[in-house]
Amino acid sequence: MKEGSIRPLVICIFRQGDTILVAEGYDPVKKEHFYRPIGGGIEFGESSEEALIREMKEELGADVTELTYLGTLENIFTFNGRTGHEIVRVYDASFIDDLFNTKESFEGIEDNGHVFKVLRLPIQTFRTGRKRLVPENLLDLLSANRNDR
Repeated sequence: MKEGSIRPLVICIFRQGDTILVAEGYDPVKKEHFYRPIGGGIEFGESSEEALIREMKEELGADVTELTYLGTLENIFTFNGRTGHEIVRVYDASFIDDLFNTKESFEGIEDNGHVFKVLRLPIQTFRTGRKRLVPENLLDLLSANRNDR
């Protein structure tokens, strides 16, 4: 997170029925867990679709298909005691390898070598507040794209 700049980002929910795919994160300053759909930064000269395809290949070794654009969110947040600002393009898609579409959990790896846990969780888990989904306004966007309230 580069302070003082807005980061263009792409994420994908990989919806299956009433579940979405999320990575588990932890803020050591707030001492709280959060969950975010997987994705990454959009590089200069790269479309958000190209970035999503690249990120899934780099982080999961997986190919994706059926990309569907859901919307764009502005996300201003605090993580690890620092303010961040992102413009987030949100997609739904499917993995070509059906194993990724059906597994309840697996691991991914960031470009810095950090291993992260990926989980398939019911959307209702976030609606009830049992787990925190970020970006904060993502649930509203998901509701606008499908009646699941």
